[in-house]
Amino acid sequence: MAVATMPYQESVKDFLAQKRIAVCGLSRSKDSGAGAIYLKLRNHGYQTFPIHPTADSLHGDPCYANLAAIPGGVDAVFIMNSPDITEHIADEALQLGIKRIWMHNNALMPSSVSEAAVERCRAAGINVISVGCPMMFLEPDVFHSCMRWLLRVRGRLN
Repeated sequence: MAVATMPYQESVKDFLAQKRIAVCGLSRSKDSGAGAIYLKLRNHGYQTFPIHPTADSLHGDPCYANLAAIPGGVDAVFIMNSPDITEHIADEALQLGIKRIWMHNNALMPSSVSEAAVERCRAAGINVISVGCPMMFLEPDVFHSCMRWLLRVRGRLN
């Protein structure tokens, strides 16, 4: 079975099995959504790399302007940006040979998903996840457990 056609649960398991994950969409505010996901991944033992085009550091860690700037590269990329920026990041990930991309998408806020980028990733055999967020699977709190339930009931976690 090709990576791009994995069922949702297998795609999530594969993504979360990686140890070096870049997180895109962080802001200089510590209470941003991407920042919370970054910290959750870091606190769960992942080697995380914050991506921000102009910040020197975020959450006490060195920040990188883009994926190519990360020494040693990464195994996966989580994106929480607007869809036009998501396209750029996904294209860079494809050029770098990164095989796992998760685009934030839930029922309560604007999506980071670019359908064009999803299609390019699938065509390249990339494990691309275009619904939900890692917070729903890393010892989720009540809110994220409810989000996972809601998305499952709505048929979006297939």
